Amino acid sequence: MNSDAATSVLVVDDEPGIRTALRANFLRHGWRVETASCVREAVRNLEGKEFDLVVTDIRMPDGTGMEVMRASRQLSPGTAVILLTAFGSVPDAVNAMRDGALDYLTKPISFEQLQATAAKVMHRARQMQSVEPSAAADIIGRSPLLLRAIQRARAAASTSADVLVEAESGTGKELLARFIHDSSDRRHKPFIAVNCAAVPDALLESELFGHAKGAFTGAVAAKPGKFELANGGTILLDEIGEMPLHLQPKLLRVLQERELERLGEGRSVHLDIRVIATTNVSLAEMVEKGQFRGDLYYRLNVIPLSLPPLRDRREDIPILAQHFAQKYAAMSQARPARLHPEFLELIQSQSWPGNVRELANFMRRVLTLSETTDIDARCFEMEFQGSARPYIVSKAPTAFPIAGAAAGAPIRQVERLHLENTLALTDGNRTHAAEMLGISLRTLRNKIREYGLPPRRYA
Repeated sequence: MNSDAATSVLVVDDEPGIRTALRANFLRHGWRVETASCVREAVRNLEGKEFDLVVTDIRMPDGTGMEVMRASRQLSPGTAVILLTAFGSVPDAVNAMRDGALDYLTKPISFEQLQATAAKVMHRARQMQSVEPSAAADIIGRSPLLLRAIQRARAAASTSADVLVEAESGTGKELLARFIHDSSDRRHKPFIAVNCAAVPDALLESELFGHAKGAFTGAVAAKPGKFELANGGTILLDEIGEMPLHLQPKLLRVLQERELERLGEGRSVHLDIRVIATTNVSLAEMVEKGQFRGDLYYRLNVIPLSLPPLRDRREDIPILAQHFAQKYAAMSQARPARLHPEFLELIQSQSWPGNVRELANFMRRVLTLSETTDIDARCFEMEFQGSARPYIVSKAPTAFPIAGAAAGAPIRQVERLHLENTLALTDGNRTHAAEMLGISLRTLRNKIREYGLPPRRYA
């Protein structure tokens, strides 16, 4: 899709009033719009043109939105699909996500909500197009530590037991979770990932367990939660250590009973699901400090897994570098770069505290900014020295003066300055800053808000 061109959308709905309203709304936001009143007409449109987005009703006189979505996948695999329905049933939602819909909205919806969802799915679709199809399933490396971790993960996949993955940020915890799912007999069922730190506390219960119509202000329709959408498959609870304490008893009950109740609803829903939880902190230490429930920890920790940090498998660094060189060359349709031995020796000598993620970003920077496809020691020195200096996350506090904080200064002023200095040291990376400060990511995010620091500056 050409990002410079107007984005195109096909609106499919059998109600003329809804079609007209949706068309007008998309036109106001600069979209090129085509409409169809039935499944047959929508398929004809898809056969004749390529669209960036399809927004389709799920129930129509001559068929369903599922048929439109499947036709879109066959005729134009890169087209994103949003399903609209007045029937907020769990089977519809699960089938939509299983068959490839990027989002699912229940009527009535606001135009603001529709545009926000459209922007989100288009961003997600571009990300999916920019990555090699196999990359999401690949765990690259041959070191004994990594192979041992993969062997344990494969053994876990042969069971239905829940899994807890504890490893540093950037080591590939979600890749390992997907590997377990893809290696299991649930591989053809949904895989749903939820970042517990990214969802506000007030919305996390509804996001996980769903809600009934009228359960709270703004709940104009029933909506299934992520657990229901993953039913039959796997749910990944990323950064589980960030889950608020008041929600942990409900999660514990879901794990024990394999059933849940939507927010505001008394009916229980049975679940057939595997739970994989990941964390970059020690849950056992959190339990000792009273920051995480012990019973929930023991329930999650049925099969404990870990991934080695990159500094403990340095023999994999050249392999990863070659992989990223080929990957980014394919993305830009360019000739793969030649990585000189001295370049590989230099990157192998670094500790890479951000692990594989940091190495991937560094390789992309080198390959993008280099004026040649011969990547040698000079390329390393230019980009490594020119970037923010690497930092080692240590549990031992580093003694350094807090610039601008005089002795006797109010503690809030000192804390704010220390927070700003640490975020500057990590180049705005909140995850690494939280690790250095010895606090949770959620606490750091609250501190940023408390002191009025600009949130967009810190990723």
